[in-house]
Amino acid sequence: MSQDSQHGKWTISSSDDDDDEALPPSRTATSGSRQPTESSHSSYRSATPSPPVEVKPEPAKPPVSSLAVGSEARQSAAKNQLNPVKYETSPSLAGKRKKVASDSTGWALSDSDEDDGEVKGKSLSDLPKKAPPNPKTKKPKVESERPPSPHGRLYYIDEPDDFFESRLPPLNDTYRFYLNKVTGLEKKYNNGALHIRDILSPLFGTLKESVQFNYCFDIAWMVKQYPSEDRPVLIVHGDKREAKARLIQQAQPFPHVRFCQAKLDIAFGTHHTKMMLLWYEEGFRVIILTSNLIRADWYQKTQGMWMSPLFPRLPKESRASAGESPTFFKRDLLEYLASYRAPELEEWIQRIKEHDLSETRVYLVGSTPGRYVGSDMERWGHLRLRKLLYEHTNPIPGEERWPVIGQFSSIGSMGLDKSKWLAGEFQRTLTTLGKSSLRPDPPMHLLYPSVENVRTSLEGYPAGGSLPYSIQTAQKQLWLHSYFHRWKAEATGRSHAMPHIKTYMRASQDYSQLAWFLVTSANLSKAAWGALEKNNTQMMVRSYELGVLYLPSAFGMKTFSVDKNPFPVSASFSGFPVPFDLPPTSYTTKDQPWIWNIPYSQAPDTHGNIWVPS
Repeated sequence: MSQDSQHGKWTISSSDDDDDEALPPSRTATSGSRQPTESSHSSYRSATPSPPVEVKPEPAKPPVSSLAVGSEARQSAAKNQLNPVKYETSPSLAGKRKKVASDSTGWALSDSDEDDGEVKGKSLSDLPKKAPPNPKTKKPKVESERPPSPHGRLYYIDEPDDFFESRLPPLNDTYRFYLNKVTGLEKKYNNGALHIRDILSPLFGTLKESVQFNYCFDIAWMVKQYPSEDRPVLIVHGDKREAKARLIQQAQPFPHVRFCQAKLDIAFGTHHTKMMLLWYEEGFRVIILTSNLIRADWYQKTQGMWMSPLFPRLPKESRASAGESPTFFKRDLLEYLASYRAPELEEWIQRIKEHDLSETRVYLVGSTPGRYVGSDMERWGHLRLRKLLYEHTNPIPGEERWPVIGQFSSIGSMGLDKSKWLAGEFQRTLTTLGKSSLRPDPPMHLLYPSVENVRTSLEGYPAGGSLPYSIQTAQKQLWLHSYFHRWKAEATGRSHAMPHIKTYMRASQDYSQLAWFLVTSANLSKAAWGALEKNNTQMMVRSYELGVLYLPSAFGMKTFSVDKNPFPVSASFSGFPVPFDLPPTSYTTKDQPWIWNIPYSQAPDTHGNIWVPS
């Protein structure tokens, strides 16, 4: 069914997208004189279109090892990236698709009027409601259906020689919260940031074995990030059936890579956790992060991580409770790993027991699939966060003026109005401060990139491939958009590096202090955070998620001061490095939230491209 939007015509699928950082199928179009390649692609070209030039890419089929394993849709889009639609200076031609043969290297497209890029000048709220789909053409919901990576094989440019660290870089050891390096930034904004190749390098220890928990993998690329290709790696994933088979096929050239499949017993759940367990000759380290194990996630996106200290091995015959931290991180990590009920993780559980994790000053906040009652309701999801805020923070004078801030890269279905979940149980969690009976209603600011944010980003429209808010979901919750704020990160140099990081925090009225800060894999969704059921007597969680919570009390502070200039990083103590600018910037009247499955063909992005989802 075709419908009009301010960006042209779009087609509704009968499937219903929920959260997850699913990466959408798309085609990008180049209007310049050449197709971008690894050696020639400019990371931030002028958006002014050149005269139309027909681009005929070589019809090469990417090998399976170069593709991020997810759904059939993700792989199809990566293969079919080679048939672009160019930006035209004539609005009536913008987004016009060409009919090509349907095979593994081209798109099967119609040349009917439904495919043009005509603009009707309507806002999202003007879009007609979704009509019942034709039962003859209805596509069933597919649990593993995820939009794929929009990046073709020739998208990337090589990083400069000095991009990776040759010696231990200056790092903020107080909070151990780091951003990923971003290709194309001024050098000072990568000073104190980390790339996966830095993390796995001998600078941080002599690696013996590792575990990679994640959602999306490119095994061949991941293996190249290790200093040696023969150290055992265990992959913990949630793929099933065909997706699992493709993942295993990717690893065939690498006998040192093994797999552990996470159990996903509740429909539409995902294994979304992103964590590294690193076992060294010198000890053990945990890294909890927001990046998938694909190159796109470590290229020109804003990402973040908590990197633990190097945990030393405990003396033999140490008691079972030895090596615990004041935040009970060791106990909680072992409990999280035990929730997988996976024999492949047993040796790692034993290794963690043998190490001293007492230096840890963050709290673990995880989600695991299940329906929980009684005290178990507070083990996972947002009720776990609520419990920690209740027990380890204190009321603040004037806290009703301390806004709650949520920042994320994907949005699930929130319900018909804010009371259904967001302004009900979830806001009650985010506004908890100690054991006060006061339940203030402070401002809530939600950061999610606008269309203009994406269009003017380093990646251009393909950055929207990692921001999978669907038109089907957005139309059902127009009330949510009044909460939205733009992505703006001048202080970290990342205003044009679209966020895949997820952070939540409570800030003072003047935004100079934080009552707490959380970095996590969890997007804004009930699947990730859980939702109360059965008159609030049961908590249902669909997905695996993991994050770390920073509380001032664990650092001997009353609040965290915000570091207004976090780059370049210095060895001296400074405030907390919030990854974006405070206060947040509200949407203008012209701003719309980025929606991945409608076309944007009226203005080119920074590479002269338009966005036409399949």
